Amino acid sequence: MQIKVLLIFSAGIVFNAMANILIKSSSMQDKESLQHLDSKVQGILTTLFNPIFISGLASFGIALIAYRYVLGQGLKLSLAYPVFTSTGFIIVLIASSFIFKEKLSSTQWAGICLIIIGVWLTASKMFTEV
Repeated sequence: MQIKVLLIFSAGIVFNAMANILIKSSSMQDKESLQHLDSKVQGILTTLFNPIFISGLASFGIALIAYRYVLGQGLKLSLAYPVFTSTGFIIVLIASSFIFKEKLSSTQWAGICLIIIGVWLTASKMFTEV
């Protein structure tokens, strides 16, 4: 059971990070197309029907279902939530630097290293009482 829960948990983390990246990507795409629209209603509709935005929402939904599943399998919330959010945070930071060319400072890289250490320390006890 632990391997299955870990794989679903990991997939949830990836889908959550991917959702954030897709939402950012859709906002950049909408920024260009919204400049040509005359009304706010058209802008809202453009955003709501943007396939990248819809994919981001779907990714959030998949992440939520995966997260709910692993919590239902006995994974402790006090361990799952910090690992889920901090690992997703790292993925989004690194992906943003590659995909959106956002620069990461040495302080941010140091923070990423500290978060990785914290995740490792936290996750090492994740399955001891499941």
